[in-house]
Amino acid sequence: MDQHHARPSFWKTPFGIVSTIVAVVASAYLWVAHRDHLLALLPFALLAACPLMHMFMHRGHGQGGHSHAESQDNNGPRNG
Repeated sequence: MDQHHARPSFWKTPFGIVSTIVAVVASAYLWVAHRDHLLALLPFALLAACPLMHMFMHRGHGQGGHSHAESQDNNGPRNG
């Protein structure tokens, strides 16, 4: 019998649990101690999110291995 051992999700590993707790505690501290500074930076964070989302969400485009010339050859000439 072949047993398949799936890797546990990042969130269920000890490192993932500790990382989540540290991130929550750090976020709570920043919110309590530096709320005014965080709210002042919010518009800039929204502006920075636009190019970051563009870079990370469009990284898969153009990786299909087909060029424009190949797709025209496969479809044949177009006559009206």
